[in-house]
Amino acid sequence: MSQEIHGTYSSEPGEPAESAEPEATRRATDEAESSRASRGWWDRNADEYQSDHGGFLGDDRFVWGPEGLDEAEAGLLGPAASLKGLDVLEIGAGAAQCSRWLAAQGARPVALDLSHRQLQHALRISEGLPLVEADAGRLPFRDACFDLACSAYGAVPFVADPVRVFREVHRVLRPGGRWVFSVTHPVRWAFPDEPGPEGLSVAASYFDRVPYVEQDEAGNAVYVEHHRTLGDRVRDVVAGGFRLVDLVEPEWPAWNNQEWGGWSPLRGNLIPGTAIFVCERD
Repeated sequence: MSQEIHGTYSSEPGEPAESAEPEATRRATDEAESSRASRGWWDRNADEYQSDHGGFLGDDRFVWGPEGLDEAEAGLLGPAASLKGLDVLEIGAGAAQCSRWLAAQGARPVALDLSHRQLQHALRISEGLPLVEADAGRLPFRDACFDLACSAYGAVPFVADPVRVFREVHRVLRPGGRWVFSVTHPVRWAFPDEPGPEGLSVAASYFDRVPYVEQDEAGNAVYVEHHRTLGDRVRDVVAGGFRLVDLVEPEWPAWNNQEWGGWSPLRGNLIPGTAIFVCERD
């Protein structure tokens, strides 16, 4: 699972963060700039991300979001026993924790990520999984070669054209294949990204679709995230050729006392933080 950690950034993976922080703004950004920013950001911040969240994610768990909803419990891809022998594509795999869980169920996963550094962490944890470094909008696979596709906060929140990603996923799935992805719940965009009481008051328009951008002193985007309303997401799914069969909004469980960015028990018990779209290819 991938998700933003806003703050300082460094010029190379593994180097200490620089003292200057990027400027946060809302402005237009295209597909190329978004992709370039995401690749650079995750390469620079993969070490910190895995250090901060690796314990929660585990090495071989399939967690859908900061709430901690586990695929072993949710069965959104289907019953665990039904995964044996299936070809599964994980998009935005990070260190491939989800793919590792899928392999343990007898599936044949392929873990794809835009970030070279994230995939290095996948190799650090274990070897043997097929890893592919590629853009989700240009999947390097032949048509109809996967039974399932999944993404836990990977790629979809960070792309300027999600329909292009969905059409690519549709292309590589076999008929009847399921595509399940999780993103920040659209309603959270109206609230400050704070886990405490200050994050409980509406601060922006839910309908403002201008991307959130962090940029350096030269105005180059170093982090980009795109907002889509709930209706936008549904229309994007349909435009990508899929049928929406479920929309899951995980509730915050009593056992989870962690804070992760703007996610927390306080907010999680009041507003949804994650939306999981369960889609099928007819």
